[in-house]
Amino acid sequence: MTAALGVDAVVHFQLAPGYQGAAPDGIGQGNLFIAEASAAVIAALYIILRGSRPAWLLALAVTGGGLAALLLYRYVDVPAFGPFPAMYEPLWYPEKTLTAWAQAAGVLLASAALTIHRRMPSSRRRHSTGHGPGQR
Repeated sequence: MTAALGVDAVVHFQLAPGYQGAAPDGIGQGNLFIAEASAAVIAALYIILRGSRPAWLLALAVTGGGLAALLLYRYVDVPAFGPFPAMYEPLWYPEKTLTAWAQAAGVLLASAALTIHRRMPSSRRRHSTGHGPGQR
């Protein structure tokens, strides 16, 4: 999971400067890329440090939201609205493809982890998070 989030972060950090030029003073796509990359780093660290249900939910939100935005702006010409720029980009290139695969893998892995976490007996779940009887 952290590898998928890492790929998401690295690609977005690398591409951000080239996408900010279209809106140098506004939110711009480059700034949105930096926000996506930062969220991926935070989610990966949260998974590493806690591995809890909220961590997996954050990972699912980051990868699922990123993949949804990538596919939306690949296939639909959404005009600029409010402070958000138009980001239609109807082509695939290696970095975009890599990010899409990493985000899809992240969605699957986070979903599986949440399913496993839900099915884990509550006594094991408390033990795995360090919140068992007599612990605070």
